[in-house]
Amino acid sequence: MSQQELTKRIRANPKFHELKSKRNVFGWTLTVIMLLAYYGYIAIIAFDKALLAQKLSESGVMTVGIPVGVGLILFTVAITGLYVRRANSEFDALTEQIVQEEMKK
Repeated sequence: MSQQELTKRIRANPKFHELKSKRNVFGWTLTVIMLLAYYGYIAIIAFDKALLAQKLSESGVMTVGIPVGVGLILFTVAITGLYVRRANSEFDALTEQIVQEEMKK
């Protein structure tokens, strides 16, 4: 069987469409969450500078904005890890299942 035939059969497989749909919905959901988090942070900086400029303690120099910014970076790492975990388990398993089904035909 040629590579083109296998590709056509995989694209016609209903499980392939399920995989594409699940992956797209999950990816876009995480994208929207990430955009809301980042733009929310920028919006707070733009519209309420005093909130993030508050010092954490009377004698300290660190403001609220620093741990919130670090938290945003950690959130990015966590959300990326979430995607990788699901891609490596559910999405890869479904991909392998689709390929095996079509190779047997």
